[in-house]
Amino acid sequence: MKKKVLISGASFAGLTLAYWLNKFGYQVTVVELGKGLRKGGSPIDVRGKAMDVVKEMGILQKIKAHEFIHTDEIVNAKGETLTSFSVNALEEYRGDIEIHRSDLVEIIFEIVPKDEVEFIFGNSIKTLIQHENRVEISFENGSDSSFDFVFGADGTHSMVRRLVFGAEENFKKFFGVYFAFAKADHIYTGRSGNTGIIYRELGKEAVIYHFKDGANAILMFRAPKLDWNYRNDEQQKQILKEYFGNNTNWKIPDILDSMLHSDNLYFDEASQIHMPTWTKGRVALVGDAAYAPSFFTGMGTSLALEGATLLANELHVSEDYTTAFGKYNETFKPFAESIQARITRGLKVQLPETEEEFQASITALRNNEKLS
Repeated sequence: MKKKVLISGASFAGLTLAYWLNKFGYQVTVVELGKGLRKGGSPIDVRGKAMDVVKEMGILQKIKAHEFIHTDEIVNAKGETLTSFSVNALEEYRGDIEIHRSDLVEIIFEIVPKDEVEFIFGNSIKTLIQHENRVEISFENGSDSSFDFVFGADGTHSMVRRLVFGAEENFKKFFGVYFAFAKADHIYTGRSGNTGIIYRELGKEAVIYHFKDGANAILMFRAPKLDWNYRNDEQQKQILKEYFGNNTNWKIPDILDSMLHSDNLYFDEASQIHMPTWTKGRVALVGDAAYAPSFFTGMGTSLALEGATLLANELHVSEDYTTAFGKYNETFKPFAESIQARITRGLKVQLPETEEEFQASITALRNNEKLS
């Protein structure tokens, strides 16, 4: 009889884990809080060993077909170009693939057999009770079930982690930055095609990414720890209004208006998750739920793909799950921690706090130098 597994979260880690566990003979159920796949957001990267993962999954060519090759510009408050550059041309990023988040989510979702893997959208885990030979789950919609294993692939604010390991604050490290994403198809910048337009102030950044069938906007800002709820959209919009409502530079008023009227706003804080272990009993965490590096490292997606693949492979080849979970922790933790250590550099480049840091980042980009 197939072992039953529940995966909480239908993003990169959850979908990749579902693909492999189904392939290895498990009966897989995926539960996702959202009413469908979460799309939108900024372009993301597939880097390093994650390239081997997508090749093994048979989707490398599909990803290459959707590669987002673009030119970025940094502009001043009047929209005048200060410098232009191509991240893909920088030596440290050659060989990587940048792709829109929506495209990659859909590509992975497509290869998970829907007649074999059950997807439950618009629902979430409410309670989780572990026994020696099973995990009992009750869902927010009132239904109950039991599984051999449960995997938390439900992001930085993981419900599985909270239920099994404890409060989020015990594992989260906050880096003093908040960010928001929303669609911005109607905002005119005078550019077209695959172009990213970036406006920076000390401690703030606004971005519009143009692509073939629309545009996405991003707002980022440094701030002390705020009292906010990641499920409360109206509260998040009020925070954006407080920090950007009086800013008339560049396209900020238009971006803010788009976000305040968005039905699909994504708002979060720049933080990392650090845990002594990612497994407990018959439960394991993967992706951002276990080792969120923050998007300032540029490696969140690649870590999710690699970690999910490693975890599935260990379960496939190990004689028992305790051995598999142990190897997953032992093998992947040093790499994940090395990626998390990159955040300081990313923050300095994208949200400079001094005029000196600002000018240094402009010069490095202008000369296609490593962003140190």
